[in-house]
Amino acid sequence: MAKRGGFPGGMPGNMNNLMKQAQKMQKQMEENQKALEEKEFTASAGGGAVEVTISGKKEVIKVKLSEEVVDPDDIEMLEDLIVAATNEALRKVETEAAAVMSKLTGGLGGGLGGFGF
Repeated sequence: MAKRGGFPGGMPGNMNNLMKQAQKMQKQMEENQKALEEKEFTASAGGGAVEVTISGKKEVIKVKLSEEVVDPDDIEMLEDLIVAATNEALRKVETEAAAVMSKLTGGLGGGLGGFGF
């Protein structure tokens, strides 16, 4: 027979406390997600010739090109630089999101699959 206030099977604990902790953690996750979405992440490629800024929502906000990188005879290089800068900016968002989750979970290892971080 399980103890009062415990889990079936004899696991000790207070279900009410666990629910409060889970709700607090969920609220913190929502706040952190909103703060992340409001941030901007910028990365450059080609020695700064191409600069891409994206939001924490992973939406491209701005692309800045230096005049010298716009060569009608070498569109492929410009395309590659834009892709490189965009991917680097996206990596910055992912790194920030992982750091926020790690801090929130106390390094438990991101076992909270399904959350859009």
